[in-house]
Amino acid sequence: MQKSRLAVDGGNPVRTHPFPDWPIFGELEEKLVLETVRSGNWGGVNPDKIKSFEEKFACLQDAKYAITVNNGTVAISIALLAAGVDAGDEVIMPPYTFIATATAALLIGAIPVFADVDESMLIDPDKVEAAITPATKAIIAVHIAGAPANMTRLRQIAKTHKLSLIEDAAQAVAAKWEDQGIGALGDLGTFSLQSSKNLNSGEGGVIVSNDEELAEHVWSIHNCGRIRNGKWYQHERIGWNFRFSEVQAALALAQLSRVEQQMEIRQRSANDLDERLRRIEGIHPVKYDSRITKHANHLYMFKLDRGVKDKIVKEDFIRKLNAEGIPVTAGYVPLNKNAAVIDRIRMLVGEAKTNSCPVAERASEHELLWLHQHVLLGSERDMEDIASGIDKVMQSYL
Repeated sequence: MQKSRLAVDGGNPVRTHPFPDWPIFGELEEKLVLETVRSGNWGGVNPDKIKSFEEKFACLQDAKYAITVNNGTVAISIALLAAGVDAGDEVIMPPYTFIATATAALLIGAIPVFADVDESMLIDPDKVEAAITPATKAIIAVHIAGAPANMTRLRQIAKTHKLSLIEDAAQAVAAKWEDQGIGALGDLGTFSLQSSKNLNSGEGGVIVSNDEELAEHVWSIHNCGRIRNGKWYQHERIGWNFRFSEVQAALALAQLSRVEQQMEIRQRSANDLDERLRRIEGIHPVKYDSRITKHANHLYMFKLDRGVKDKIVKEDFIRKLNAEGIPVTAGYVPLNKNAAVIDRIRMLVGEAKTNSCPVAERASEHELLWLHQHVLLGSERDMEDIASGIDKVMQSYL
């Protein structure tokens, strides 16, 4: 079979038209934002739409309580503080995550300790258990790409060692583990509403819990140390103004109405891509635990086989695939290799437990590739184009 000439070599690209735009919005977003503007109630002090959004979001995640905050990074910091994590305490987390997971801990003086991921790029419970020391105070389970981590095992580890368990669910709105919404499976769960996320209000975050005391602590921290039903200048603890706004809540409420339908489309596209990519030599989709009963598919992740490592440089593969009109990206660099993070840890404690994380490091350097969630909102033909582009580029190496 004759190989097609690659676009980087002057051939015709597989695709020349764009994938779906993001965000998707319409009359409902305009209506709710206009209502808020006309109400004059724009901040988060007298919540109306905030309250409505929090109630609906808690229900979506099978949680009793939800508190909105101004972004997902702050959400993690607040959750750690509410769970009793203090300066100098160690927090175990995966290295393969957005830098905010680490900087949220560093923001309060806590020390990130990295436990490697498994082949699904989710934190490996065995590595978590091995990383526990007397200084460990909490575990952060990151539901990367929208796939829940092994919450059954992580809950057991946290309970055995009397540690707090925080879920960084920034990419996992509406995901489920064993038919239970994630976020409140641990002590506290945090979400991001940043503009790239599946549910977005431009910026914003949410913290959920099933523990009333923790939820009240979160509420107080995010609202200047006040207590519910207290006086305006009654500050019972040190807190900050991390409140959401009514304008953000208006956008989030409207976007919330689209979540379930968009989730179904993404899952259909992910299933389609799984089938197509399994038929391409040298490529395989990331495989997930069967106990994940709903995957949010914020990212579609697939890997180059280790057998083609000597033939293919990942960056070259991405360059050629992008030229074919397929918007594949490289993904994260593991945080145990991030100089800014390691330097800050050294500044706080004099040394850094960088921990070798070979699975994350190998995947990041040689194997793992991403497609972003808006691509998965495309048609069956769009998925066909993606697979055709990948196959075309792969054939050029084989």
